[in-house]
Amino acid sequence: MKIIPTEIPEVLVLEPRTFTDARGFFFEIYNERSFASVGIPERFVQDNQSNSKKGVLRGLHFQVEQAQGKLVRAVAGEIFDVAVDLRSGSGTLGKWVGVRLSAESRQMIWIPKGFAHGFYTLSESADVHYKVTDFYAPQYERTVLWNDPELGIAWPLDGEPIVSEKDRVGMRFKAAIVSK
Repeated sequence: MKIIPTEIPEVLVLEPRTFTDARGFFFEIYNERSFASVGIPERFVQDNQSNSKKGVLRGLHFQVEQAQGKLVRAVAGEIFDVAVDLRSGSGTLGKWVGVRLSAESRQMIWIPKGFAHGFYTLSESADVHYKVTDFYAPQYERTVLWNDPELGIAWPLDGEPIVSEKDRVGMRFKAAIVSK
């Protein structure tokens, strides 16, 4: 597995080793030993998958309790995936990382606990799969405004994004800072 560092050291882009032949390809999505050897020893407890059409923006989501680390990948289509550091006392508090993930590249992004997460669909549609380190707890879920000017996320928008009501009325970044 190839590790691609980002501007935030704890957020990693992972590129699995792919074996290709005349039949197609094979690669490991997750291997506990391999992930632990690169500094991701977390236990995953739930897998989620979403489908979004072009122009859909989901996020920026996080949980104030039962925080979730996320391993995210596009299994179909292409997305622009974003992680925002909400950890108080962190040297990268308020910084964000954005990466393009596609089924074709097979890359994944590791987003540790303490980060808000969101993505924007670039292709006609996209299926996004993510493994999480804690169970979904709707009572603890919060949303940071995807367009908070203080964050200045450079979303590669093609017109006005399609967002849910929950995402439209999210909180400002300053109100979302969580304890480290």
